[in-house]
Amino acid sequence: MTQAEIQAKILQLADKKNALILAHNYQRDEIQEIAHITGDSLGLSIEAARTSKDVIVFCGVHFMAESAALLSPQKTVLLPRHDAGCPMADMVTPAELRKMKARYPQAVVVTYVNSSAAVKAESDICCTSSNAINVVRSLNCDEVLLVPDRNLGRYIARHVDKVCHVWEGYCPTHERLQVRDIETARRAHPDAVFIAHPECSPEILERADHICSTSGMYEYVANSSAATFIIGTEMGILHRLRTQNPHKKFIMPSKALICPNMKLTSLEDLLHCLETMRPRVTVAPETAEKARRALDRMLAVPRD
Repeated sequence: MTQAEIQAKILQLADKKNALILAHNYQRDEIQEIAHITGDSLGLSIEAARTSKDVIVFCGVHFMAESAALLSPQKTVLLPRHDAGCPMADMVTPAELRKMKARYPQAVVVTYVNSSAAVKAESDICCTSSNAINVVRSLNCDEVLLVPDRNLGRYIARHVDKVCHVWEGYCPTHERLQVRDIETARRAHPDAVFIAHPECSPEILERADHICSTSGMYEYVANSSAATFIIGTEMGILHRLRTQNPHKKFIMPSKALICPNMKLTSLEDLLHCLETMRPRVTVAPETAEKARRALDRMLAVPRD
């Protein structure tokens, strides 16, 4: 079958099985083209909880499908590639987190949604890259433990009046972006606006004109009068940026900004998943109850 034929068959099967196809902003272009909804990890999980569909097909990585299962326990959640993981999420385990909590017993544990359900279950509250500062500011405490992304943690620490203990995890893709990449891109495009994801290193963020989540990038670009943008995040975001802003130019400062896990899911994987209704992602009830509590606390924090 051609790509178009596979895409058509996927949509037919999704309709037949009352399934909602979700695609993260970093997925392959051909996956994003046919997804019912594209977005960031938590935003997609919230959409999954709102839908009347019986089946959620999450084109992303494992922790994202877990979050969808946490917020939609009555629905069937499928992950087309069960081996699509997240190295940063794997950099913290429940046992390691319990040891860190014992070192800082007064600290409130704030865990990035880019983490396993088991780690969320050991946490007090979750955050996203877009609401992290607001979440930490909302806490009635003097001390926080920020898990697992050190770059997001240091970014938060710069903007809050609390003692911040930062876990030493990181996103390998964002970590590959180097200062020299930004300097080279700026020389070639002196009028460009540089926008960066807070998972980038502090040295990169210091040079950014604007720092925001992937969803924030879409909004910022749409509302900006600038014509050219240097994009400091995974290259998958380009598909929607270009579609929504056909007259604007987008520069990737490095060819290394590719997440291999996000690119694992193919159209063939998605088709096979809908045909077989596997692999299914579930969370053990005792873990789910605790992890859902951390997510619910985050969702209860008023937005700016």
